[in-house]
Amino acid sequence: MTWQSPISPGITWYQSSVGERPDYPALDGSKTADVAVIGGGFTGLQAAYTLAKSGVSVVLIDGARFGDGASGRNGGQMGTGQRWAPEEMEEKLGYEAARTLFDLAESAKRYVHDFSAEHGIDIEYMPGQMNVAHKPGHERDYKDSIEIAASRYDYPHMSFMDAAETAERVGSKRFHCGMRDSGTGHIHPLKLVIGIARAAQAAGAQLHELTRATAIRKVGAKVFVDTEKGTITADRVLIATNAYINGLEPVTAAHVMPIGSFIGATVPLDDFPHIIPGHESIADSRFVVRYFRKSRDNRLLFGGREAYTSDHPSDISVHIRKQIAELYPELADIEMTHSWGGFVGITLPRQPFVREVMPGVTSIGGYSGHGVMLSNYCGKLYAEEVIGDATGLDPFKALKIPPFPGGPRLRSPLLFLALTWYALRDRF
Repeated sequence: MTWQSPISPGITWYQSSVGERPDYPALDGSKTADVAVIGGGFTGLQAAYTLAKSGVSVVLIDGARFGDGASGRNGGQMGTGQRWAPEEMEEKLGYEAARTLFDLAESAKRYVHDFSAEHGIDIEYMPGQMNVAHKPGHERDYKDSIEIAASRYDYPHMSFMDAAETAERVGSKRFHCGMRDSGTGHIHPLKLVIGIARAAQAAGAQLHELTRATAIRKVGAKVFVDTEKGTITADRVLIATNAYINGLEPVTAAHVMPIGSFIGATVPLDDFPHIIPGHESIADSRFVVRYFRKSRDNRLLFGGREAYTSDHPSDISVHIRKQIAELYPELADIEMTHSWGGFVGITLPRQPFVREVMPGVTSIGGYSGHGVMLSNYCGKLYAEEVIGDATGLDPFKALKIPPFPGGPRLRSPLLFLALTWYALRDRF
């Protein structure tokens, strides 16, 4: 599904900034491969690249253009670790499992940089990430998290910011304190998608856009992926649709829920140098998180409204500009050049979903806001698992990811009620 805006219908600032995108033909007829991949985002394309590079025949399909889902429309923030803070992971899973998952995320971060450098992809990386408190009461937790990351997880890149430093670095006095992470940063996600697709095709992967999977069937030793114009016969299948599963496979649909997230881009802020002068990316402490950063050309990219139904505002920019003005009153009338939205895949515990959903068929998704680095790495790890005896995905497979309650009919309404309640809590 493509979200529409009267300002720039369906067009993101990312799309406008990359010019003409390479296109790939729709599947026309049936094919046979060792592995079929459904989904042309970070996970699927990285899997296709690594498989093809190792001589494995792979056919990848996507129902839209590559990057039209979350991989090419997200906030671009890489983050550190998993969605839970290290101490939360440790409390729930124990130190060894928490440390393994933290280190895995650090490997994922390095992989994005190494892959981009190897293939000459300018992902417009800008260093620095800040988490900021939108209401009092986070100071102790932030300081503890910083100390634990340094002493128990060998991550010394975080520092505490009091209210004054937070105001100076953010350019707004609306936050009470914060954490600054110099060991991560933010990127132009669509440039990375385009670069991975080019690398995958050069390695020998067969890539097809505008090809929607309609069914997955296991018959004997083979798996069949049906599309509107042909069937792919494979030994294995990777489902890498994330939030865009759309009922294709029921186990994934029960565990990975799509929620809408919306972003707006302003004109360059050349007249407002005090706003995020260090060019870090920022996420606040709300459950319904607001995330924002400046692009390389000095625009403010602001993601500030999640929606928990399939409906969307008639004009996304109205809602985004209102939230920008809460932090930066001087931008109350700023021109919005682009506004867009799409689906993010979440799981109930906000941890990735990695599971064999039927013999020979693996589903990976539900990154819950940490997909920029984790999805790339999970695609690579899946391919390595197919190629040999690699076990890099095992820590994710071991996570207990329950289905969303309510069954197919009540799942979305219940999620809407629960997350609306959390959004109300954010205000008080």
